[in-house]
Amino acid sequence: MGSADYGIDPLVIKRVAAEITKVHDLGVQIGLVIGGGNIFRGVGLSQSGIDRVTGDQMGMLATVMNALAMQDALERNGTVSRVMSALQINDVCEDYIRRRAVRHLEKNRVVILASGTGNPFFTTDTAASLRAIEIGADVLIKATKVDGVYSADPVRDSNAIRFSELSFDQVLDQKLNVMDATAIVMCRDNDLPLVVFGMNNEGDLLNLISGGQVGTSVKNRKPSSGADND
Repeated sequence: MGSADYGIDPLVIKRVAAEITKVHDLGVQIGLVIGGGNIFRGVGLSQSGIDRVTGDQMGMLATVMNALAMQDALERNGTVSRVMSALQINDVCEDYIRRRAVRHLEKNRVVILASGTGNPFFTTDTAASLRAIEIGADVLIKATKVDGVYSADPVRDSNAIRFSELSFDQVLDQKLNVMDATAIVMCRDNDLPLVVFGMNNEGDLLNLISGGQVGTSVKNRKPSSGADND
């Protein structure tokens, strides 16, 4: 949503799509799980009095809107993509079927995965972990507002420490704000590496894929170094 209060900023989605295209042009197979918080947040809606299940369903539909916008931006760059939804919305996108998603990837198409898991009470983080495991991804990359995982909120605490590497158990034990616990446990139990980086830093995604030291790496091992002060 860029600097706006809600909605889709055309300049932001154009930039993000351009970065994804650059990575795709390297021959990398890409699956995107997109949230809908810029339009609706199910948890926030339920707190205002709307039934939680209904709120989550509205949030899932918001992810479809974002996915279609991303598809349009990618294909304007000449990058063929497919939107697959966990909810059946056949007039605007395909149903999510794991084998079909893998086939799209094999055909060098970017697969955009919408509607989360298709179930209420599950976050987009959990959906991303689930889909990454299902399609056999090599790594799960979470794009967020900050440039990695910190010991505290860096906006509120100037003494917050940015970690370069962490183990999944450290994330859980220290209750670090990376992804929800269900998503972290799924990554840990399926030995799926995770990288958290800042999506607002132009060029970082390509640098990360090219082997650069970007963001925070989370793996099933004790990290070689503790933390980096930034």
